[in-house]
Amino acid sequence: MTKIVPEDKARQGHWGWHGLRILVAGLLLAFIAWGAVEIYGELIKPPTTQQTLPEAPPAAQKPVQGG
Repeated sequence: MTKIVPEDKARQGHWGWHGLRILVAGLLLAFIAWGAVEIYGELIKPPTTQQTLPEAPPAAQKPVQGG
């Protein structure tokens, strides 16, 4: 004899609060990992050295002697 099971009872599980908590926890762990990688990347970044060239003195201007 076959057993008739209603459609809502035949499902494997409901998403509900449990599924939402798992998704939120995974998202939080992803943000924590991203933040840790960002901090580590800033720590290992080689220092940038800015070499500024000395400015050339202004060119001496000769007065124009005109006519």
